[in-house]
Amino acid sequence: MRHSDFGLEDHPLRAALSSEMHVRKLPPMAAPTRMMQVVLSGDRGDIALERHKLAELFAFDAAEAKDGANFLLGERADMRIVWERHTEFSSYMFIRAGAFDDPFDPDAFAAIPDRWFADLPGKVVRATQFAFSDAAIADRAAEYFSAEDLVVCDVADGAGRIWSDFRIHKDGFGRLLLADKGLTGPEASLVVQRLQELGNYRNMALLGLPMAQRLTPDVSGFEARLAALSSAIAAGESADETLLRDLSALSAELAGVVAETRYRMSASRAYSEISHDRLASLRVGRVQGYQTLADFTDRRLLPAVRTCISFSARLEDLSQRLAWTSSLMRTRVDTALSRQNRDLLASMDRRTDLQLRLQQTVEGLSVVAISYYLVGLIGYASKGLALGEAGHGVLMAIAVPIALAVTWLGMRRIRRQFAHE
Repeated sequence: MRHSDFGLEDHPLRAALSSEMHVRKLPPMAAPTRMMQVVLSGDRGDIALERHKLAELFAFDAAEAKDGANFLLGERADMRIVWERHTEFSSYMFIRAGAFDDPFDPDAFAAIPDRWFADLPGKVVRATQFAFSDAAIADRAAEYFSAEDLVVCDVADGAGRIWSDFRIHKDGFGRLLLADKGLTGPEASLVVQRLQELGNYRNMALLGLPMAQRLTPDVSGFEARLAALSSAIAAGESADETLLRDLSALSAELAGVVAETRYRMSASRAYSEISHDRLASLRVGRVQGYQTLADFTDRRLLPAVRTCISFSARLEDLSQRLAWTSSLMRTRVDTALSRQNRDLLASMDRRTDLQLRLQQTVEGLSVVAISYYLVGLIGYASKGLALGEAGHGVLMAIAVPIALAVTWLGMRRIRRQFAHE
């Protein structure tokens, strides 16, 4: 009975998630086998070109070679290929089964055309020749590597032994030799895959180190400038406009460095964690007199990643301190503006009071002036009444207080009317 008979409906991504758990596996392999892996950095927009180049040399299963696939297994008469597309890089692993005399013979993969790689997008991040042989090669394995850098250790609880110096040799490839001491079934493919992934992710993790080293002096300069600006703010010796301008310039420069490095530092941290996961899954055992894979990885990878983490922490701390300093400066400017506004309002109050007093004085003078002209008009009118000098004087005496009262009441009414409106 199908689950759909129960009325259950699949999530749209169920099939894709199930398939994802089974992809990126190397095909079964057994000693002796030669491998060559090339890891190229590149943009995901180059997938179509990569798939086109792969189709020139290899045949792929039609079901697996669908558009958007990030993992392909291809075959031809003399070799197989495993292609993987990651976020930042593509991996090409060529596999040739069969006996060999020289585990790192440069002609082992001569069937690949000379210009085939040249047309692929991206730049080489890692290129390795990998030999998987029987235990008999152990007697002469060391002759293929630099003695002072030789790493020898057991893996898979002693079921395999590896040799490498992790150097780039004259042919442009690194070398890794795995001797079979009892690897059975799919474990051999799993060990090979983990060894290659460990190297790939280790190199990707190290990409952040040069960037951190290059920009560390700039970050030190930012810290010194911020310290100087903080001291200037505390001392109050510089103009606020100058301090704000300098803080804004520092913020812009710091934001540029954060934007440039944030992804690379985060990616280095993530790749480092994956590398340590792969190293732990290899179950490394020590061979007396040699450094192990764990020794080599920890000696260089841990300091590099810690440098990247420290660099990111300094940027984060500097951003926080700069935000605090900017907030303090804004508070200081706001306080100064509030003080200026208070003084301005007090000055306006004083001017308003003076204007009111002046207005009251003018109104008083206006009452007197209007009353004077009104009394004059009454005087002119009284001359036509033939009241005589005595009567004219009495009329004028009576008119003065009446004119003043009427004028004052009129002015008061007008002022009240304006106030009401």
